Amino acid sequence: MKNLYLLLFVLAFISCKNEPKNTSEEIEKTSTEEKEVNPALNLAETISTTHHQQDFFNNEAVAFDIAINFGGKERLKGRVTMLTNSTKIKIEKEDGTTLIFNGEEVFLYPEENNYDGACFDMFTWSYFFAMPFKLTDEGTKWQEKKDLKLDSTAYHSAKLTFENNVGDAPDDWYVIYADKRTHLLKAAAYIVTFGKDIATAEENPHAIVYDRYFTVKSVPVAKYWKFYNWNEEQGIYGEPIGDAEISKLNYLSADQANFDVPENAIKIGR
Repeated sequence: MKNLYLLLFVLAFISCKNEPKNTSEEIEKTSTEEKEVNPALNLAETISTTHHQQDFFNNEAVAFDIAINFGGKERLKGRVTMLTNSTKIKIEKEDGTTLIFNGEEVFLYPEENNYDGACFDMFTWSYFFAMPFKLTDEGTKWQEKKDLKLDSTAYHSAKLTFENNVGDAPDDWYVIYADKRTHLLKAAAYIVTFGKDIATAEENPHAIVYDRYFTVKSVPVAKYWKFYNWNEEQGIYGEPIGDAEISKLNYLSADQANFDVPENAIKIGR
C-alpha cells in the first residue's frame, strides 16, 4: 500500500510538471495571431511605431504655431499648447482670443471675441496634429485594410471608427493612408459629425494630406497640411480647399504648460 501511494504521488507530480502553462512565448504567439486576424490594426500599430508614439508621450506637453486657411481666408492663426495625451488644450489666437480646454469644459476669453466654431477649433486641429499618436487609443476600431491611390501612388489604407461614447464625436470615421515605404501617415479622409448628424456629415467628406515631415526629439511631425474633397469612388480629388502650416514646435513639462482659465473667461458648449 505504501508503494502504491508513492507511485500515485510520482504520477501526480509528473502530470503537474507536464501541464501546459501560459508562457510568455505562448502569450506573444497569441497576440501575433490576433494581429494577423486584423491586418488593419497591425497597420495602425506600424504607423504609431514609425511616428515614435512612445517618445511623443514621454514628453508631457507640446506647443506649436499653426496657420490655417480655408477658401482663401484665414481660419485660425496662433499657438497651440496641449498635453500630449490631449486631456488639456490651449489655443492663443493672434487676434487676442484664447480657448482653453481644462479637461472638463471649454472656455473662451474675452467674451466679446466669442464666435461660431470655437469648440470645433478647440478639438479638431489638435486632433489632426496628434492623429499619428492616437491611432491605437482605447475605443478605436480598425477594418478594411486595402490599397488606395493618391496622385497615382498606391498607399496602404484602413478604416478607423470608434466605440460608442468614445470622445466628443464617436460617429466620426477616418480612412487612413500610410506610405508603403516609410510607413508614415500620409493622409486621412474623414467626416465631422460635431454639431450635425452622421447622414449630413457623410454628404461632404474631406481629407487631410500630410507633407514635409520634420523631426523634433526623434518624433516626426508634418509641417504642411492640405485639405481636399473626398469620396469612396474617387478618393482624394480636385484642388486643395484649405491648407495649414506647423512651425516653432517644442516640448514642455506639464508645469511649463499653463492651462489656467482667465478670470473673466466664459464657458462655451462642447
